[in-house]
Amino acid sequence: MRLLPYADPGVPDTRSPARFLWWLAREQKATIGIAALLGVIWMLAQAVMPLAIGRGIDEVDDGDSRGAMVWVAVAALLGLIQALVGVVRHRAAVANWLYSAFRVIQLVGRHASRTGPAVPAKMPTGDVVATTSSDAHHIGHVFEVISRFAGAVMAYVVVAVIVMQTSFALGLIVLIGVPALVGALAPIIRPFQRRQREFRESLGKLTSLGADTVVGLRVLRGIGGERVFAGRYNTKSDGVRRKGVRLATMVSVLDSMMVLLPGAFLVLLTWVGAHLVMDGTVRPGTLVMLYGFAFFLMIPVRTAGEMTFVATRALVGAKRVITVLQIERDVPTEPQPAPAGPGTNGTGPHLAAASTPGVLIDHHTGLTVRPGELTMLASNRPAEASAVADRLGRLVPGNGVTLDGIPLDRLALADVRRRVVVSDPEPMLFTGTIRTALDPAGVHSDAAMLKAIEVAAAGDVLESVQVGLDGIVDERARSLSGGQRQRVALARALLIDPEILILVEPTSAVDAHTEAAIAGNLRRARLGKTTLVITGSPLLLAKADTVAWLADGSVAATGTHEDLLNNIPDYRRTVTREEVLA
Repeated sequence: MRLLPYADPGVPDTRSPARFLWWLAREQKATIGIAALLGVIWMLAQAVMPLAIGRGIDEVDDGDSRGAMVWVAVAALLGLIQALVGVVRHRAAVANWLYSAFRVIQLVGRHASRTGPAVPAKMPTGDVVATTSSDAHHIGHVFEVISRFAGAVMAYVVVAVIVMQTSFALGLIVLIGVPALVGALAPIIRPFQRRQREFRESLGKLTSLGADTVVGLRVLRGIGGERVFAGRYNTKSDGVRRKGVRLATMVSVLDSMMVLLPGAFLVLLTWVGAHLVMDGTVRPGTLVMLYGFAFFLMIPVRTAGEMTFVATRALVGAKRVITVLQIERDVPTEPQPAPAGPGTNGTGPHLAAASTPGVLIDHHTGLTVRPGELTMLASNRPAEASAVADRLGRLVPGNGVTLDGIPLDRLALADVRRRVVVSDPEPMLFTGTIRTALDPAGVHSDAAMLKAIEVAAAGDVLESVQVGLDGIVDERARSLSGGQRQRVALARALLIDPEILILVEPTSAVDAHTEAAIAGNLRRARLGKTTLVITGSPLLLAKADTVAWLADGSVAATGTHEDLLNNIPDYRRTVTREEVLA
């Protein structure tokens, strides 16, 4: 048995759905091989059973009771093998299902986390969710059926050989009839695949609409838009239902054909066999054997049809998974090469390299974040200030930022993420305990976490969940207020204790008393460490070593908070919320 999740799910082949499924098969070839071998033994034990019964009947007809008992013992042994091997085969088949499905889930989850906002920006959220909730399940199913399909193929060959040796006419019917039955299902597969793809796309869009509606439910109630969105959801839901009915109709046709065609084949085989018995060509026991083979052959034929069915669904699911995995992240992981040309230093001719280690410079605006200082950036255009944070943290593609005199996009992304941490103003908290929200990797002590909570003035969060760090928060921490979520996120960023910490509006959702406490705590906690805070709060700005005023896309002034208040009217109006009188 394997331990899940995988330490490394591997690098998939995304050139086509078939190649992706083949790559999955190679990744677990050992377990698939074992399951296939068990499937062959299990199916052969069933296939040979009619032979043992028929031979036993012929021995009784000849008056050889001892020979009949031998074949009875063979039949009993075959039944025992079928029972024991069937249990182990089923376990191995389900393991293959789970291994492949979980690998797909890990691949999608890992890729979505590594690409950040690129996946939801280019693909509906519902479609991404469907890859793990549905498509991974369908992909895993094909690996579960492989063991039975391998056994079905081998059993078909063995039965065909036995029947050919018994009667050439019956053997010919088997050899031609079974492939003809499988081929007869081919015209149904293409429309089935199309309808299934349409249904999956509609279901993904419906999931996205439902998720968006739930997230904005409070706003919808405030503006009286519940009925409008409920009506829109009902319309979409009805469309998904109709496509589901069309898909179910095609499934019912496929299932009925999988019963009708083998049944017709059985009737033909029995009719020919009966005439051969009447002609004296075969014996009564042989006739019983042929009946048994005729009934048994329905199993491999149905298994072949099932394999076709699940393989089609797996290919559809693999195509969706590949669509997710082929979405590239906006920010390259590997360092970017320096552009050609003398004297550019990889930053362009208009950028100067920093000479002091630890200096972070945004050459677009002229902002310099000096090592060991608490720097704050204020602007009357918050979007411009947030864009600075994105560039400094290399959250967006492009250059124009240097760290230690080196363009940020020429450093490995892992190094940038290790040295520079940007705390988003709208934090994402997942379902779980406060402990896992603060320390997902589980590397920090309780004392360190409690210290970070103290600095972020988030002690009331622990009180609200009643059991401290082990208190549970629900999805997106809806049970916490906006200010509480913001302070938990601040504590999480402080706990990382990076070389350079960038905070974007860390106190926008808290009251003035709490904000003042955070301002003092933050300065003490980050004393001597490089910190940039993007804020318009005078309580925070008053604690800064240096305040930079961003106007019209560039740093227009720097100094202390008091200096800028006295000398820069626009700065004063922005941070004090003064009203300009006409």
